[in-house]
Amino acid sequence: MTQPGLLDLALVRLDEAATHLQVDPDVIEKLKYPRETTKVRLMIRMDDGSRKSFLAWRCRYDDTRGPTKGGIRFHPDSNEDEVETLAFWMTFKCAVMNLPYGGGKGAVSVDPRKLSKAELERLSRAYIQAFARIVGPDRDIPAPDVYTNSMIMGWMADEYSQIVGQASPAVITGKPIALGGSVGRGDATARGGYYLVRDLASELGLEGRTRVAVQGFGNAGQYIASLLASDGNTIVAVSDSAGAVYSEDGLDVDLLIKAKAEGKSVVSTAGVRGHREISANELIAVDADLLVPAALESMIHEGNAASIKAKVILELANGPITPEADAILAEKRVTVLPDILANAGGVTVSYFEWVQNKQGYSWTLDEVHDRLRTIMVREGRAIWEIAQEKRVTWRTAAYIHALSRLAAAIEAHGTQPFFAS
Repeated sequence: MTQPGLLDLALVRLDEAATHLQVDPDVIEKLKYPRETTKVRLMIRMDDGSRKSFLAWRCRYDDTRGPTKGGIRFHPDSNEDEVETLAFWMTFKCAVMNLPYGGGKGAVSVDPRKLSKAELERLSRAYIQAFARIVGPDRDIPAPDVYTNSMIMGWMADEYSQIVGQASPAVITGKPIALGGSVGRGDATARGGYYLVRDLASELGLEGRTRVAVQGFGNAGQYIASLLASDGNTIVAVSDSAGAVYSEDGLDVDLLIKAKAEGKSVVSTAGVRGHREISANELIAVDADLLVPAALESMIHEGNAASIKAKVILELANGPITPEADAILAEKRVTVLPDILANAGGVTVSYFEWVQNKQGYSWTLDEVHDRLRTIMVREGRAIWEIAQEKRVTWRTAAYIHALSRLAAAIEAHGTQPFFAS
């Protein structure tokens, strides 16, 4: 019997949300499958003169509500199923935030840490050369993701502009500020989650000094730790790919960030200022009020979900909790703030960047923060009310919220009852 793929598991959320709404079957039929997925092989010249090829993908899942939007990741384990699933999640994430976008995603199967800077630039430009007919400011707008950054986005935007023969900064978001990027984009994913938790602290039972564990200490993990610590909360544990550190009295976040900036693991701080090394698996079960998964997919599963002590989970990663683990957490009455809401600050500020590029006008950092806070609070409150009214989990409430908007857009084109009458 064939094991269900990542997209198959993700579609369970769609089916569950549909049971709480009266949506036409046309809506489900349209959202069950990606609109288009393109696979190419990128060929680049390596520094030693040899040629090497890398598999790459771009998926445009659904564009009913606007051009597709989604990041590009460089990761050795990337595959087509992952890309399509991430594009599905982006479709719902954009609908949750009421952005005029559909969902997209891209990836290259590569370990960028094994490439020189020049090879990385060639690969980035080769990606746009291959997908220039797919992407576009009004068709499909990429952004950074795992192991990609603002400089890579700058190379890609420049390559696209050269291909079309005119400056096109709105084709890609997450660019350097000097090349049309937006202030506030760097910490947007974490800041959106921070605004969500801070506004709903009373409802979530997180008033007062909160003990926090952060799984994954990349961009989002570092920023959420800093933001929460600046509010007087205690960061008791963090992890990265090499391991984890713990301190009952609270970790020194600045020390951890300094270690990462120097290319070291958080584990390198063990033995300093009360930091104690623990295994990455132990981090899941530490005594904390708030657990923040900020790494990769499926990190919380049926094998470790029961050990979680936190009463609230903020999903800054995409799909960090499997459906089996979700069921265990629901039984334990753990509140999960789902990825399509919790980490949507990134795509929201990407939308702000796109709007600024279209307008040829730049907003201030305060304007970006105020607009992000307004949207996160508005949609977070709406989802909380759905969860209360329908007595469902936050995740199901978020999918109901998104599906209602997607259904309205799809049904506006006409459904079977309209054409059969």
